[in-house]
Amino acid sequence: MTVAETGTMPLALSVSDLSWRLGDKAILSGISLGLTQGQMLGIIGPNGAGKSSLLRCLYKFIRPTSGEICLHGMDIAGIAAKAFACRVAVVQQDTPHYFDMSTTQLVAMGLTPHKGPFDGTSQADKADIAQALARVGLSHKAAQQYEHLSGGEKQRALIARAIVQRPQLLILDEPTNHLDIRYQIQILELVRSLGISVIASIHDLNLASALCDSLLLLDKGRCIVSGTPDLVLTEQRIAEVFGVCCRVQPHPQHGKPLISYFYGYSAATAAMTQGTQDAID
Repeated sequence: MTVAETGTMPLALSVSDLSWRLGDKAILSGISLGLTQGQMLGIIGPNGAGKSSLLRCLYKFIRPTSGEICLHGMDIAGIAAKAFACRVAVVQQDTPHYFDMSTTQLVAMGLTPHKGPFDGTSQADKADIAQALARVGLSHKAAQQYEHLSGGEKQRALIARAIVQRPQLLILDEPTNHLDIRYQIQILELVRSLGISVIASIHDLNLASALCDSLLLLDKGRCIVSGTPDLVLTEQRIAEVFGVCCRVQPHPQHGKPLISYFYGYSAATAAMTQGTQDAID
């Protein structure tokens, strides 16, 4: 995928030749991507591939060394912080700590970009907060202290905050980190149901395959390939980038790639890996 137009659908976000260096070390190099409006893009890759660094560039936490990032055709470098926060919501990898704050108060923080310094919370705002809590299934936890929620509930509360923020783009950095499989599926299905453009780094390749419209595979700070899950998730490419043997078959429910890994990395498995690598070479 490039930053060219994707059919007749407009791009919510386009990235052209993005690079970021930390001192003498290249962290990201020559990355280009395009996110079609209303779709979900998964960023995948091994540990240290540059997934979080790329997302931090996209939500202006760090400034890339070179390249261009455009949100609906506007260079984000020229968008003021408050205006940017009205357009882009972020759920970070580690659940933040908000002591002495109820779930409702946490969700209400999503209103901040849309408020002036002396604006209060209106009845319409309260209705939006209540609707967001209902949408993520946390109405019964509205008055509970945020710190007393479970890990999955905290992630849902943060997504409710993002809903109240009314963004055009939602960026999530490994939103299913440390959650059991039930909550991993629930969180990503909830994000998909919002009907907005989404970029998420996802550790689990099968979850990424099932729930993302397209994927971008990073390794050592470079884009290896981007496109549909069928294009990106091949046996040879997984062996090359992740160093594991697997079998890729259509999922019996949705037909997207289902990855089954081989275990027992003994001499026999090492030989299988080498055979796969020889086929790639």
